[in-house]
Amino acid sequence: MSRSGKLKKVVAFGGGTGLSTLLRGLKSHHIDLTAVVSVADDGGSSGRLLDEYDIPPPGDIRQVMAALSDVEPLIERMFQYRFSSSEDLKGHSLGNLMLAAMTDITGDFARAIEQMSRVLNIKGKVLPAANQRITLHAELEDGTIVTGESKIPVYGRKIRKVYMSPQEAEPLPETVDTIMGADLLVFGPGSLYTSILPTILVPAIREAVLACKAKKIYIGNLTTQAGETYRYTASEHVQALYDHAGEAFLDAVLLNGADIAALLGKKEQTEPPWSVINDLENIQRLVPDVIVKNMALVNGKNVMHDSEKVANLLMDYIDSAIKTD
Repeated sequence: MSRSGKLKKVVAFGGGTGLSTLLRGLKSHHIDLTAVVSVADDGGSSGRLLDEYDIPPPGDIRQVMAALSDVEPLIERMFQYRFSSSEDLKGHSLGNLMLAAMTDITGDFARAIEQMSRVLNIKGKVLPAANQRITLHAELEDGTIVTGESKIPVYGRKIRKVYMSPQEAEPLPETVDTIMGADLLVFGPGSLYTSILPTILVPAIREAVLACKAKKIYIGNLTTQAGETYRYTASEHVQALYDHAGEAFLDAVLLNGADIAALLGKKEQTEPPWSVINDLENIQRLVPDVIVKNMALVNGKNVMHDSEKVANLLMDYIDSAIKTD
């Protein structure tokens, strides 16, 4: 609880697996939770639905809704189910099709999310970064312009900047109001250029993030991402956020302190995935509060954030921040 006795209001930005992992941990806490989700995805099932129904891509929204759902595990599995045999349905997830159908029924993508959220009994709110389809573009270091979120990582060249069209895309009024009333804004973990940054490329969202009084924290990725952040240090991730926002805005950054190679049962890293290097001297110049904690675990052959541990660390941070304000 905040000092006023009301639930702490936490808004998380991003998309895909990174945001979903974070939300699975946060939903167990007694907070007012909102996810602002990228709608820049144009690959796979989402891409096909974009073309066929002219709606914002539902893929990241679907993953986030599943992460926040409070239904029987079998119902969540059904919502996430991806068809593999039928030629017409192959590659589509049932949840994507349900969101497309609900959009057609209600005539509005945001309304469809609201109605499906009730069906799935989700904890918190899910808001699209824009209530329309947007296209993500990247300018690479050699000047090449790449169009389409799914195509950007394929080129394997350093990204100078990303931008979207239409540039005048608007969020829901509720999204801006939610950001302005938040206690904590959380960015990451997740794909820097294709999941996190697309949420703050929407002008009204970026302005609200910069103007609001909430504490703002970035959760660093565990490893760099081929095609997006190859060999990026922690400070380079943060600098990219600042460059696209137009100014420094973070109060804190949460970085992983665990030895990734050791977690994977190796003496040292000789091949990807490469750990994000915590260049503390550089990042301390960029962010007032730098927190380094072990927050990784191994799932099969993959290393991922420990959602419960990350959520607990965020709750500790906001408790401390509110007490000292």
